[in-house]
Amino acid sequence: MRTGASRPAWVARLGLLLVAGIITVVVVRLIGRVDWAEVWAALKLLTWWHPLVLLVVLLVRQVLNALPLALYIPGISPYQATLNDQAAILMASLAPPPSDLALRLSIFGSWGVPTVKALAGTVMNTLTFYVVRFAAPIGGFVLLGLLGRAPGPRWLELLSIAISLAILVGVLLVVRSEQVALAVGGRAGRAARRVRRSVDPEAWARSCAEFRSEIVVRFRRGFPQSLVALVGMLAVDLTLLVLCLRFVGLDSSEVALAEIAVAYLFAYPFTIFPFSGIGVVDALVLAGLVEAAGSEVEAAGVAGLVVWRVFTVGGPVLLGLGALAVWRRGASASAAASGPQLRP
Repeated sequence: MRTGASRPAWVARLGLLLVAGIITVVVVRLIGRVDWAEVWAALKLLTWWHPLVLLVVLLVRQVLNALPLALYIPGISPYQATLNDQAAILMASLAPPPSDLALRLSIFGSWGVPTVKALAGTVMNTLTFYVVRFAAPIGGFVLLGLLGRAPGPRWLELLSIAISLAILVGVLLVVRSEQVALAVGGRAGRAARRVRRSVDPEAWARSCAEFRSEIVVRFRRGFPQSLVALVGMLAVDLTLLVLCLRFVGLDSSEVALAEIAVAYLFAYPFTIFPFSGIGVVDALVLAGLVEAAGSEVEAAGVAGLVVWRVFTVGGPVLLGLGALAVWRRGASASAAASGPQLRP
C-alpha cells in the first residue's frame, strides 16, 4: 500500500512524463517523418569495438557525476561515491522517491557516515548538479555567438539560466550565515505551507540551519571543485553523444562538433524530466541537428541518439545492479567479521 508521502511524488512524475510526451510529439512532427529503413542501415555501421569505447567513456562520465559526493561528505572516496551513485540511480529507475535517498543513506551508514552528514552532502550534490544542469545553455549561447548565428527562439533558455542563478544565489546565502539560513528556510517553509498545510516553517528553518552547519566546512573547496567535475561530466556526456553519431556515419563534414554541442547544451536542461528526459531531449537534439545540417542527417541522427540512450539510460541501470551487488557483498562480509566469534 502506498503512503501519502509517495503519492504526490508519483503524480509529479506522471505529470512530467505527460509533458515530456507532448513536447516530444510536437518536436518530432516539426522535424518530419523518420525513414526507419535508413536508421537501421546507419545502426548496421556499428562494429564490435564501438561499444567498448562507449563503455569506457560512460564509466568516466559516471565517476565525474558522482565525484561531488566525495567532495562534500567526509571520509568518502571517489570509488565509494560512484558505487553509491550507481545504486541510487538504479533505485530511482525502479521505485518512486524517496527510495533512492533511503538507499543512499543506508549505504553511507554502512560505511560509518552519520546520517546527518550523508544527507547534507547528498542535498548539496543535488543542488550543485541543478546549478550546472540549468546553466548548460550558457555554453550554447557562447557557441552560437562564435558561429555567428542568431539564437532565434532559444532566448527562452534564459529562463533556465535564471533558475540556475536563483539556486546558486540561494545556496550562497544559506552558507553565508546561520541567521540567513534560518530566514531562507523559514520563508521556503511558509511558501510550501500555502500548497501543503502540514508543512512546519519552523522545522524547515531548523533543517536549513542544520544543513548549513554540516556543509559549511567543506563548501569553500568542495563547491568549486564539484562545479568543475560536473562541467567535466557534461563534456564527457557530449563526447559520448558525438561518438555515437560518428559511429553511425554522421561525420564532421555533415554536422560539425560545434553544431552538435549547441543542440546538446540547449536540450540538456530538459533532462529534469523522468529517465533523463528520454524522448524530449532526443527530439530537441535531433531538431538542432536537422536545423544545422538539413533533413539528410535525420536518419543517422536518430540512430546515433538510440545508441546514446542505450548507454546513458540503460548503462547506468546495469552499473547500478553491479554496484548494489558489490555493496551487499561488502556489507555482508563486514557484518560477518564484526559478529560474535566462538572461542576454542
